[in-house]
Formats: sequence, C-alpha cells, structure tokens
Amino acid sequence: MASHDEDLMPENTSGYKISQPKQSLAQYQQMDEGDESLQRYKESLGLGGGQDLSDPNDPRVCIIYALAMHSDGRDPVVIDLSAPGSESTLKNKPFKIKEGSRFTMTAKFKVQHEILSGLHYVQSIKRGKIPIPGGKTSEMIGSFAPNTDKNPVYEKKFAEEEAPSGMLARGHYNASSSFVDDDKKVHLHFDWSFDIAKDW
Repeated sequence: MASHDEDLMPENTSGYKISQPKQSLAQYQQMDEGDESLQRYKESLGLGGGQDLSDPNDPRVCIIYALAMHSDGRDPVVIDLSAPGSESTLKNKPFKIKEGSRFTMTAKFKVQHEILSGLHYVQSIKRGKIPIPGGKTSEMIGSFAPNTDKNPVYEKKFAEEEAPSGMLARGHYNASSSFVDDDKKVHLHFDWSFDIAKDW
C-alpha cells in the first residue's frame, strides 16, 4: 500500500528524465542567444523581459494564491490560499458538488527567484479513510519563469472532470492536494473536503 507521501507525488513518466542539471535564472538568461531553438524555449518559460516581482523577504519559489472550481449553474467555488496558514482550515469547510455535474479547476499562482521546472498538481480522494478507485489524479501544470510586471500571475485551467452520481456516490469525501515540482519539492500541501449531493 502506498504511503501518504507517495499518494501526493506525481507518477513517474516512463522514459522521461531531466535532460540537464538545474540552472540559475542568470544562467538561463545568458545562454547562447544565437541558438534559435533555445530562444524559443526561453520565451516559452517567460524569459522575455519585464521587471522581476520576486520578493527578497519571501524565500518561496511558488506561491499558490487560489484554487477554483467552475461549473455551469453556479458561481465559482474559490479556495483562497493566499493568506499564510489558510490551508489549515479547509478540511472543516466542505463545499458541495452536484452529482453528475461537469466542472473544471483553475489554479492561480506566482513564481519567484528561479525557474520552476515541471510543476504538478496531485490530488488523492478518500471516503472516510478508504481511497476511492481512480481517486488519485496528477496533472502537469508546466515550467515557469519568475513573474514580472508584464505577467504578474500565472493561471492554469485543468482538464474537465465529472462528479460521480447515484445514491451510493452521494456523501462526504476527504481530499489531499499538493503542488510538486520535478525535484519532488512540495510547494504547498493541503487537506480539504467536499460533499457530493443531489443538487447544488
């Protein structure tokens, strides 16, 4: 049986390995400017100028501001993670999801100080203490340069999901979520809960 820590780590992708050692932001910016493919890679990371918004008093590399659920027929449900310690109260504040409804999740976050490589969102869902079949999901968010005044916040929309339906699916669920990078560094972990109900 997987440990709690393993439940919140992304699956290893067969054949994938980091092609080069991690480099500093300055090293990326000084890489060979004559290499067209390298220029495209640097642009894809957001290394295109602007004033760096990194806070020298905050050592975090990735700051998760919010996670939101969007579904037709209701206002977005926003999990505010911006205040320090806000994630510690989420488990006791379940929100409701209508059975059979389709929804998408969106994460808002900031990157600072260095390139963030291979950020994943990993989620494990249990009913009581029992993991549900298919309850572990992992979604690649991507790699990002520190935010600048040209792009102060990143936003990532996840794949659409469908809530289970039927009498047996209704009830209370506990979830654990984490934002983890390629180096297996956990940038945020939080426990939360939700109820599958007949209606919103």
